[in-house]
Amino acid sequence: MNKHLSQLIEIANLDKEIDSFEPRIKEAKKELTTMEEEEAKLNNQAEELNVTSRDISLSIQKNENHLEDLSLKLEEIANKTKLIKTEKESKALSLEEELAKEQITFANEEIARLNGILDNKKEALKELEDNIKALKENQKEVAQKVEVEVQKVKDAQKKVFTQKEGLVSKMDRKIISFYEKIRKWAKNTSVVPVTRQACGGCFIRLNDKIYSDVIRSDDITTCPHCGRILYNQVEN
Repeated sequence: MNKHLSQLIEIANLDKEIDSFEPRIKEAKKELTTMEEEEAKLNNQAEELNVTSRDISLSIQKNENHLEDLSLKLEEIANKTKLIKTEKESKALSLEEELAKEQITFANEEIARLNGILDNKKEALKELEDNIKALKENQKEVAQKVEVEVQKVKDAQKKVFTQKEGLVSKMDRKIISFYEKIRKWAKNTSVVPVTRQACGGCFIRLNDKIYSDVIRSDDITTCPHCGRILYNQVEN
């Protein structure tokens, strides 16, 4: 087999192995990533509860302010009652007093209702905060395990990178440049075997001349259909 072709096959295999490390790192981090996503979800829920609780507290405050205004109004009515001169004035003040008392009753009921909702929100928030705390503690343990696993993968990755660099340093720069141009679009199918007289990348059948060139392996042959680098693979 042509020396350059042999090197290209080897470097293509190394590139495949290098590319396989990222999914392995991602897989190692999968559990931790899931926990981080869960924490973010819980934090969002906690923030929503905080916002809702603040809105409820504002509503309670508004009702309490309204109660103060109504109390002052009742005092004002009581003072006016002492100065009543006609039955018409008496009826008008009575209606005004009745309306104020109804509003006071409604405001008190609304404050009680809102306080009940607020207590429930606070309980839910406390539960969320406890869950977040527990999740963070678990994350620390998982993170330590993940760090060990990721480091193992990175160490293996580094060895393959070193191996590739050593091979590249021995190769013809034009050959490397040629390979890299193809790899930009073909990725890990830049160098493919010929199987049953078909390109292993685009799977289109090769004519007899191209197939013969591949079998001889005297030079670097590319697929006339897709441009990938071809090599002969012995079929079982």
